Amino acid sequence: MRRLFWIALLLVAAGVSLGLFLTRATLLDETAMAGLSGDAVAGEAVFHAAGCASCHAAPGAKGEDRLVLAGGQRFASPFGTFIAPNISTDAEAGIGGWSETEFASAVMRGVSPDGMHYYPAFPYTAYALMERQDVADLWAYMTTLPASAAPSAPHELGFPFNIRRSVAVWKLLNGPSDWVQPSDATAQGRYLVEALAHCAECHTPRDSLGRLDTARWMAGAPNPSGQGKIPGITPAQLDWSAEDIAYYLETGFTPDFDSAGGHMASVITNMAQLTAEDRNAIAAYVKALPPVE
Repeated sequence: MRRLFWIALLLVAAGVSLGLFLTRATLLDETAMAGLSGDAVAGEAVFHAAGCASCHAAPGAKGEDRLVLAGGQRFASPFGTFIAPNISTDAEAGIGGWSETEFASAVMRGVSPDGMHYYPAFPYTAYALMERQDVADLWAYMTTLPASAAPSAPHELGFPFNIRRSVAVWKLLNGPSDWVQPSDATAQGRYLVEALAHCAECHTPRDSLGRLDTARWMAGAPNPSGQGKIPGITPAQLDWSAEDIAYYLETGFTPDFDSAGGHMASVITNMAQLTAEDRNAIAAYVKALPPVE
């Protein structure tokens, strides 16, 4: 019996050790960003395409105030309410004390400088597809933005979702990020839609574990807040021309003279800052999507 006890104890210890190993958070290697020189001008375009201000600006911020990334916006979900953190240049409350590699690890791996997993409300599964040069450019631009000393509020999550290490299991189940649609003639649009703008995070339904259902890519999804539905944008749901889509992304006006509302209004504010070429590329990608009823 004593021998069985020690065997069982060793098996438990081995299981715990394996679990800790599999759920560890790993930063990018320090050489990951070596040789890259960030361009703040190019990074501004990445900043708008990636929608950083849409989530991290203070609630109700307008105009230049959107560049003060003080956080505080609340995002309801079936798992609880996520509250966007301060990612301003403040060294204490924000990310001003981070290195470029730590920033890249957060954006592309969902890992904090102190080795904690970020919740996937931060769309790092999409950002994992970013070119590292774009990450370097984004970092260069973000270091020029104003600082805010506003403290980040904790997320409001119940058990077991409040256990951050459980996010590692979600990452393992999700697997490595990959492109969904073939590039063909819409490679630029695919990069903007699937990586930077992370459109699928809202427009694609999820399973019970919060994983995107790629079989129903961009077919619409329940609003995470539980109120209403986010529309599908495949040709089965959206019969706009490519010109209509590009114009909507620039102005927020639909072909029926309606206007964007809710969170999409903030997205339009970002899209309007892009070049016409970028908006046309997004429109071409949307028009090339397989129709999903």
